[in-house]
Formats: sequence, structure tokens, C-alpha cells
Amino acid sequence: MIKNILKGIVIGLANVIPGVSGGTMMVSMGIYDKLIHSITHLFSELKKSVMFLLPIFIGIGIAVVVVPFGIEYLFAEYPFQTNLLFIGLILGGLPAAWKNVKGNSIKIGHLIVCIAFFVLVAGLAMMGETEGNAADLSFSVLSVAKLFGVGIVASATMVIPGVSGSMMLLLMGYYHPILEAITEFIKAVLAFDMDGILRGVGILAPFGIGVVAGIFAIAKLIEIIFEKFPLYAYWAIIGLILSSPVAILLMGGIGSITVVSVLVGAAALAAGFVAALKLGE
Repeated sequence: MIKNILKGIVIGLANVIPGVSGGTMMVSMGIYDKLIHSITHLFSELKKSVMFLLPIFIGIGIAVVVVPFGIEYLFAEYPFQTNLLFIGLILGGLPAAWKNVKGNSIKIGHLIVCIAFFVLVAGLAMMGETEGNAADLSFSVLSVAKLFGVGIVASATMVIPGVSGSMMLLLMGYYHPILEAITEFIKAVLAFDMDGILRGVGILAPFGIGVVAGIFAIAKLIEIIFEKFPLYAYWAIIGLILSSPVAILLMGGIGSITVVSVLVGAAALAAGFVAALKLGE
């Protein structure tokens, strides 16, 4: 259970950080197929699915609560080293993904799919960040509908390996407003501020419901793809994994480079790679 909570924390961190894919982390740690199956068979295999999903979602919840108070500092002060840590975590999943295609003949279609998804993720990262000033977080029917829709899009992309859900929030202009809303809600709960709590619920509840709906919708579609076209799906994942380091560096930047930062960054890269291999065992 502890190991799955740790996996959930890594997935949660990845989903909150722009450019990093939670879906890729699921692949890196060897739980992607099982997680998709547990979501799509939640009611038909309730006990088994809940026992698997609960510790992972506990870990994701811990990450979502902690990230707004700490990870942004690391990216602001040590962007190069922090980015390399996540690149290591992602690349550590490449051997697991390669096992699924190893021994099978490589077709032109497989390579086309791999390259297409590589270009897709890199292209999204190159689009850069949009400001969240235009995001409507007022409590109205239109705002609630928008937040529900944004939640669906964000969560659907969070489940797809190689695509960063937080990057999609950035592109839609909702990343910083949602992150701020989470931070303010936690502060309001700790201070027993009922006005702040109600304000946070008005923003986060429709967004959260959209996230859950999006996860269930995209999980079923992904399951069908893996059943019908498994090799194409895994080649797409390989393309997404290979493109993720590019997306992370484009979205996160590298800051100033010194001999010390390179050495620490190399150590972080190696640590991330080994951690992904160990969590994937």
C-alpha cells in the first residue's frame, strides 16, 4: 500500500507541473494498464479496483495539497535540477514501454504513430503559456459550466501518456487560477474561514466533477485502443515518452547553468531514472 501511495504522489506531482505527464509516470511505474482497467471496471470489480486505486488516489491527493506550497519554489530556484529529476523519472519508464514492443516486427505505421505523437507533444509545449487573467472563476451558471468542461479536458489529457494536463490548463488560461484556488481553499479550511471555504467549493467542486467525468470517459476509450491496436498504442506511448523531456525543458526552462548545477542535475536525473525503475518493479 505504501508503495502505491508513493506512486500516487509521483503521479500527482507530474499532473500538477506543466510539461510533465502523469500518464507517462503511470507507464514508467508499470501501473498504466492496471489503472485503466481498474477505472473502467470499477463497479464490476469494485473491491479489487478500490483496493488498487485508493492508495494511488491518496498519494495524488497528498501531492495536489503539497505542490502549491513547495514545488513551485524548487522550479523557481532550481529549475534545471528539478526538471532533470522529472526527466529521469520519465526516461526510467522507457525500458518498461519497450518490453511491450520488443520482439515484434516494426512496421512503417508504428514509426509514423511514434513520430506523430512526438511532434504533437513537442508542438503543444512550443505554444507556450497563456495568462490566466481571462479565466472566469465567478460563481455563475456559465462559470460552473466552463469549470466543468475545463476539468474534463484537463483530466482526459492527464490520463494520456506524454500529454500534460497542467500544460493544457495553461493553454486554456486556467492553470494559475485553479492552483491559487486550491491554495486559498486549504488556507481557508485551516483558518475555519467559512466564506473562503464556500468560495473554494464553488470553484473546485465543478472542476473536480469534470475531472472525474473526464477520467472515466477517456479511460474507456484508451482501454478499447489497447485491446484493438496494442502495438500502435505502445509505439505512441514511446513517442510520447521521448517527447516529454523536450516538453519539460520548453515549458520549465533551465535557468542559469553552472558546474555545480550540472553535477546536481546529473545526480537528480540518475536518481529519477533509478526511482522510476524501482517503483515500476
